[in-house]
Amino acid sequence: MEIRLDRTEPAPDDAQLRAERARGAMMRHDRVLDTLGITVDSIGPGRAGVSMRVRDDMLNGFAICHGGLIATLADTAFAYACNSHGERTVASGLSVDFVAPAHAGDRLRADALEQTQRGRTGVYDVVVRNQNDELVALFRGRAHRVKARADAAPRQA
Repeated sequence: MEIRLDRTEPAPDDAQLRAERARGAMMRHDRVLDTLGITVDSIGPGRAGVSMRVRDDMLNGFAICHGGLIATLADTAFAYACNSHGERTVASGLSVDFVAPAHAGDRLRADALEQTQRGRTGVYDVVVRNQNDELVALFRGRAHRVKARADAAPRQA
């Protein structure tokens, strides 16, 4: 079944269904989820929530979670949120601020929310918190829509 993408605003149920279909299509090809143990916990139009348990093999030389892995978790939430409208969207830039360390055993959650989407450009904010609801990182992603559906199979190398 093909997802119809047009300029008319979908009914709320249609927008949620579109987000769920995009999530399913992305998850079938997203190898990072299994590698890092990331789960996609929630999805909706312009939003997504993902989580990950910090393992010992994710720690840097200071015994805290490597910042690149926290950024990857936030980038994953960003990717699912910006593709939730059913159009393939890629990152065009990002920034991340680390405000507290994460440690082995911590459960990190990244919640992404669309701030603006205009034409092919979007801006998304992601907040990363630990299991105690303590702020770990703030991430801002800039997105660019390309000419493909989010539920289409990826190009093979």
